[in-house]
Amino acid sequence: MKSQHKTPSDSFFKHTVYGLRYAYRIFGMKEMHVVLPSIERPEKLPVVLNQREVKQLLGTPKLLKHRLILAMLYGCGLRNFELCKLQRRDLDFDRMMLHVRQGKGRKDRYVPLSEMQVRGLKRYFLAENPDTWCFTGNDKSGIPRQISSQGVQWIVREARKHSGIQKEITAHILRHSYATHLLEMGLDIMSVKDLLGHADIQTTLIYLHVAQSGRQKPFSPLDRLYGQ
Repeated sequence: MKSQHKTPSDSFFKHTVYGLRYAYRIFGMKEMHVVLPSIERPEKLPVVLNQREVKQLLGTPKLLKHRLILAMLYGCGLRNFELCKLQRRDLDFDRMMLHVRQGKGRKDRYVPLSEMQVRGLKRYFLAENPDTWCFTGNDKSGIPRQISSQGVQWIVREARKHSGIQKEITAHILRHSYATHLLEMGLDIMSVKDLLGHADIQTTLIYLHVAQSGRQKPFSPLDRLYGQ
């Protein structure tokens, strides 16, 4: 696949290899299993927005609903599907907490809400009064239903397009930015792990390579060379 086709995706290649491994194991073809190619995991660091860019993005949409969706993705570090599943019963305004139900790995977790989010959500509920789901879209017949992941990504894309920010922005990049900024603001790595709902601390450790924090903030030697 890699040599004969111009554009096989890494995901398609990976799942083909996994499928063949399973088939060879089921049929007892152990000698075929060993000739399968190895899968190298690319070591890529996530794209992260700086704090100025986040404020610029959050202020771009004209609709309060769209601004809130961006604020929930970033301010709570939600995955796209987690935001789509949010219900009104998951919000505790008195405790200023959000109950994320059945996230990745079917794990529940609690994440804090900011005062800005609480004020915005109360205004939004008074105006829109959604019945069950926090954020809804309309189906082909115009009936309100749970917002789709495609709808969320469309809102993110439109906000990015009109914000003038050149970086790639997706719902998950807002989650990356949430984790990175928490570390830069002084939160410990284990607390960030729990807020993100990671099962393995190794998944969270990648943000240590992105965050500008630690014993001394990284700097360019040019600043010291010409700054004296």
